[in-house]
Amino acid sequence: VQLQAFGGGLVQAGDSLRLSCAASGRTFGNSATGWFRQAPGKEREFVAAINYSGSTNYADPVKDRFTISRVNAKNTLYLQMNSLKPEDTALYYCAAWAGLYYSGSPRWWGQGTLVTVSS
Repeated sequence: VQLQAFGGGLVQAGDSLRLSCAASGRTFGNSATGWFRQAPGKEREFVAAINYSGSTNYADPVKDRFTISRVNAKNTLYLQMNSLKPEDTALYYCAAWAGLYYSGSPRWWGQGTLVTVSS
């Protein structure tokens, strides 16, 4: 499975940004998928995930600001990020689990796309 994330950039606090992740080699509908991020000097952390049926889960810092979605027909995963804060600055990775639910660690990872939020 190949995952390619894109859509990052430099924005100001309060702005919005949408990340996309295109998958090939496996049908998205058969896997849970999600987003993680890694800020400078910090460990990679979970951001959001969506399972095969569309059920979602979010990390507390991004709840009510970020929305994860996907279009199975396009094999594409999205992360809509609103009301961005400087602390959202990180390298964002898309990932896919081998199973239908987001349990344990993802099996496949995309390369990161950098999001920088200025104050």
